[in-house]
Amino acid sequence: MAGAGDTVSVRFKLYALTVMTINAAGYILLLRYTRTVDGPMYFSTTTVVMTEVFKLLSSICMLFSMHRSLSATVTDIYRNVFCNPMDSFKMCIPSIIYMVQNNLAFVALSNLDAGTYQVTYQLKIISTALFSVILLRKQISVIQWISLVTLFAGVACVQLQPDSFTKKVEHVNYTVGLISILSACLCSGFAGVYFEKVLKGSDTSLWIRNIQMYLFGIVSGLIGVYTKDFFGVIEKGFFYGYTPYVWAIVVAGSVGGLYTSVVVKYTDNIIKGFSTTISIILSTLMSVYLFGKEITVLFSLGAGLVILAIFLYGMPARKPPPSASDSKASGKLAQTV
Repeated sequence: MAGAGDTVSVRFKLYALTVMTINAAGYILLLRYTRTVDGPMYFSTTTVVMTEVFKLLSSICMLFSMHRSLSATVTDIYRNVFCNPMDSFKMCIPSIIYMVQNNLAFVALSNLDAGTYQVTYQLKIISTALFSVILLRKQISVIQWISLVTLFAGVACVQLQPDSFTKKVEHVNYTVGLISILSACLCSGFAGVYFEKVLKGSDTSLWIRNIQMYLFGIVSGLIGVYTKDFFGVIEKGFFYGYTPYVWAIVVAGSVGGLYTSVVVKYTDNIIKGFSTTISIILSTLMSVYLFGKEITVLFSLGAGLVILAIFLYGMPARKPPPSASDSKASGKLAQTV
């Protein structure tokens, strides 16, 4: 992978996007399989912690490959992570927000039916674009806004199931659920764009930023273990229910996290959103073969909308026609030449 200050080619960007997309599709399939197969059920909070640990170790290895010296690697980490706490604290913010987002999503899923949850949660696509405009001063054309709305509609169709709105949820508070999911969308958009701003706003190595991020991620993950599965972990063990497939989830999650940071560094969060959408479609298509899932009319419509959204977003923006003053100025310049 490229270093922090490297100029990367279009080929490398496409490579990173492709790996992230395929990996995300495999991750979704593995997650579905391990949560439905018979046998001891592992604690999902422990896999979050282990994924962060793997990402941290991988980032340290990538930093070592850059320096090609153990002492230089240790010195770099010591100076930029532990001797510069205010700079490291910047990465604490997205870590905490992501933890809040995950909890809000859990509250929302507990108070909303699956269909409402799936559709509303796709608003994070729009929130990401809004925060990109606010925090990064990103220019988004009208056609690109239309493509983002089209993408939202496409993902909503893909993720909807025929019985999504027929499943009743007892003892729920619809208002709490809706507020929670909207807040989760805002958290997702802000955290992703903030992370992009920090990555692109300094000369600090991408791998140092990752190390800072994943250290806080491990702490956040351990808080999740304590608040949700503490007694279960004490009774059955931290690695209870772990199989080769669960370890594969950990590895896939760590690879996805690393490539996500690369994609955010060298492209942006909106492109990452398109990649995530494609991975959802790929995983659904693969589910047809692996789990006997049926392709519905909604899925076909959603896939078509996603393809249309990608085409619209990639269209070059129209340049405004030259004004009369510009034409006169260019005419005078031509005469002088």
